[in-house]
Amino acid sequence: MNFDSFAQAQSAFLWLTFGIAFILGAVVNKTNFCTMGAVSDWVNMGDTGRMRAWLLAIAVAMLGVVMLEYFGKVSLDGAYPPYRGAQFIWAENLLGGLLFGIGMTFASGCGNKSLIRIGGGNIKSIFVVLIIGVIAYFMTNPFPGSDKTLFTVLFFDWLRPLAVNLSGHQDLGTLIAGADQAVKARLIIGGALGLAILAWVFKSADFRSSRDNILGGLVVGLAVLAAWYVTSHVMVKVDGDTHTLVEYVQQWDFLASSDAGKPADSRPLSAQSFTFINPMGQTLGYAASGFKHDLLTFGVMALLGVIAGSLVWSLLSRSFRIEWFASGKDFINHVFGAVLMGFGGVLALGCTIGQGITGVSTLALGSFITLFAIIAGSAITMKIQYMLMMREG
Repeated sequence: MNFDSFAQAQSAFLWLTFGIAFILGAVVNKTNFCTMGAVSDWVNMGDTGRMRAWLLAIAVAMLGVVMLEYFGKVSLDGAYPPYRGAQFIWAENLLGGLLFGIGMTFASGCGNKSLIRIGGGNIKSIFVVLIIGVIAYFMTNPFPGSDKTLFTVLFFDWLRPLAVNLSGHQDLGTLIAGADQAVKARLIIGGALGLAILAWVFKSADFRSSRDNILGGLVVGLAVLAAWYVTSHVMVKVDGDTHTLVEYVQQWDFLASSDAGKPADSRPLSAQSFTFINPMGQTLGYAASGFKHDLLTFGVMALLGVIAGSLVWSLLSRSFRIEWFASGKDFINHVFGAVLMGFGGVLALGCTIGQGITGVSTLALGSFITLFAIIAGSAITMKIQYMLMMREG
């Protein structure tokens, strides 16, 4: 997709993001695709239907990514956030994943589910998203009049020294076969893993008969894949040469005639796909700036698109319902959960979608650690909650 100006290319980049997110939001609402619900069904009832839907999304995204990379259609080594980064922040992936898993259990859903519920009329989720947004913003942006962030104050000094600096990317293909053979290795590893997941997913007759679970898993996986493809293929054509949006911004002084329309940061124009915690902070910053166009990013459009898609489906299906906190305890649980999700999602570089599907599709080792940590944190929390409930009973 080549465009004659940066403004046209950026507009297409943002509106295509919104369109994919709109479909994602509508289908997730319709099918009740829910990653926390997947863990809850499995832990509390032994029902793996929604867990299989989540794994179906992972398999679809993973298989699609390794094939697109193999045929040279995308390159995710420089993706945003840097899933395959050479700095292996395993401790942040682990702690962030655990915090996020605990938090989403207290808040009744992950970041994506909170957005879906906002579209369905849930006022509780507005509080959750606002709290996550404030924490995510100040985890990555300095306090007013300071050069310190929540991350540097609370986490950097004791977590970052645990990071391992690798000689290359941290995806399984590079780690096993080296940089020269990484693409081929990713195809083999991702292909084998993806097909194995599909085999397990469709082994269940109950799952095969569940149209909503199949539809939810397929659409979420394809939406993640579509975003990877679109953000890799929006180009600006200048004097016969084509430039990615990131390249154009980095060479702005040479390619553009003025600073008008220049984004505040080039990184959010990199190849990327859906994640929802850091974008909540981006959206808060965008709103606080008075909706300055240079702060309008993929993440902001993704967030708005999911809410809009969920809202439209809620209205069409007549399922829109205003929902408030059931009690003071319910309010405290949601606030506590939102705080943990804000810290955990930024530390781990993503959520159940952002790392659990988008990150895992890149075969990044840190993404797998985060995924397992989120599931463990949520499952353990549910077990403890059940034990306490039985004791009170």
